[in-house]
Amino acid sequence: MNNKTSIQGSWASRWIFILAATGSAVGLGNIWKFPYITGENGGGAFVLVYLACILLVGIPIMMAEVFIGRRARKNPINALTDLADESAGSKSWSIIGLMGMLSGVLIFSFYSVVGGWVLHYIKIMLTGEMLGVTSEQAGAAFGGLLEDPTTLLLWHTLFSIMTVVVVAAGVNKGIETVTRIMMPALFVLLLILLGYAMTTGSFGDGWNFMFHFDFSALTWNSALIALGHSFFTLSLGMGTIMAYGSYMTKKASIGKTVLTIGALDTLVALVAGLAIFPIIFANNMDPGAGPGLMFISLPVAFGQMPFGQLFGTLFFVLVGVAAWTSAISLLEPTVAFLVEKFKLKRLTATIGLGIVVWGLGIACLGSFNFLSDVTFFGKNTFDFLDYITANIMLPLGGILISLFAGWVVKDKFAQDELQLSDGIFKLWNISMKFTAPIAVAIVLYFLINPLS
Repeated sequence: MNNKTSIQGSWASRWIFILAATGSAVGLGNIWKFPYITGENGGGAFVLVYLACILLVGIPIMMAEVFIGRRARKNPINALTDLADESAGSKSWSIIGLMGMLSGVLIFSFYSVVGGWVLHYIKIMLTGEMLGVTSEQAGAAFGGLLEDPTTLLLWHTLFSIMTVVVVAAGVNKGIETVTRIMMPALFVLLLILLGYAMTTGSFGDGWNFMFHFDFSALTWNSALIALGHSFFTLSLGMGTIMAYGSYMTKKASIGKTVLTIGALDTLVALVAGLAIFPIIFANNMDPGAGPGLMFISLPVAFGQMPFGQLFGTLFFVLVGVAAWTSAISLLEPTVAFLVEKFKLKRLTATIGLGIVVWGLGIACLGSFNFLSDVTFFGKNTFDFLDYITANIMLPLGGILISLFAGWVVKDKFAQDELQLSDGIFKLWNISMKFTAPIAVAIVLYFLINPLS
C-alpha cells in the first residue's frame, strides 16, 4: 500500500475534496452554456446522452487523474514522472503535466478578465444602474465596458488578487477554507434564484425548454456536443484534478467520490438552467444568446422585474463564486510544482505566478481595445488563447492521460488506488485504453475541423 503524503497538506475529509473539485468544475459554462445546449438538442434526450458520455469518458479520465495524483502525492509533472518510473515507463510522459499546467495558466489569463466582468456587474446591479434599461442600452453598456481598458484593468486586477490570496494561503488555510464557505453559499444562492424563477409565471416554459424529450432533435452534432462538454465540464486535462487528488485521503473511495463530483456538477448546471430560463422567457428574450445572455439579456430581465435589483445582484454573486473557485484551481497545480521543484515558499511562488498571469491578462483585456489590432492566425489574444487551450491542449492532454493510465501504469498500481471490483476495473481499463482516448480524439478532430 502507498502511504506517501503531500508536502502541501491534505484535505480534511473526502467531502472537502468533493466540494473543491466541484468548485473547480462548476464555472461560467455551467451557468449559461450547458442549460442552453440541453434545450437546443433534445432536452431530456440530450441529458441522457450527456450522462452516458460522462460515465464512459469524463468519470473514467477523472478517476485516472485522481489516482495518479494520490499515488505520487506530488504536482502533476512529478506525479507522472514518478508513476512512469514506478511502472518502468518513459519519464517523457511528464509532458502531460507540463502541458496541463501551461493550459491552466493560459486559461487563467483570460478567465480572470471575464471574472472581472462579473465583479463589475455585481457592482452595477447592486447600485441599481441596470434598472429599467433596454436591450440596446444593456448592449451599449457591455460594449462600453469592453472598450474601457482602465475599468477592465481594475476588475481584472481585483479578481487576480482575490485568487492569488487564497492560493498563497495554502491547501488548508486557503483553498479548503474558501471551499467550506463558498461552495455551500453557491448552492444556497442557486436555490434562492430557483425559488425566484418559480414566481415568474414562466417556470413551465423553462422546464419544457430543458427537459422535453425530443429524440428527433438528437443529431451526430448533438452527440459530439455532449461528448465534448462531458470532458470539459469536469476540469480535465489541466492538472487541477491531479493536484487536488494528491491532497486526497487514502481511505476515501476514488470511484464513489468522482461519481459524486460528476453528479453535483451536472445538478448545478441543470438547476442553473431552471433558475435562468424562466426569467428569460418571462421577458420574451432569446435563450440562445450565449455569453450575451449573461451580460446583456439577464441584466435587462432583472432590471424590469420585481425585486430584480436584489436577485440580479445575487445572480452575479453566484456567477462570481463559480468563477472564483474555478480560477483558484487553475493556479494550484503550477504553484505546487514551483514549491516542490524549486523549494520556493508558497507565498513567493504564488505572487510570482500571479504577476505573470496578471500580465498575460492585460494582453487579453487589451484585445477589446488598445491591442485589438494584434492578432494570431486571425484571432485576437483573448480568442487565440481560448482556442488553443480549449480546442487543442486540453483534449490532447485528456487523450494522453487515458493512454498513460491504460497502457503505461501497471494494473496493480491503478487497482491499489481505485479499489474497484474486478469487473468494474476491467471496464475502467478498457475505457482508458480504447473508449476514452478514441472519444476525446473525435472531439479534438471536430474542434479543429468543425461540422458545417
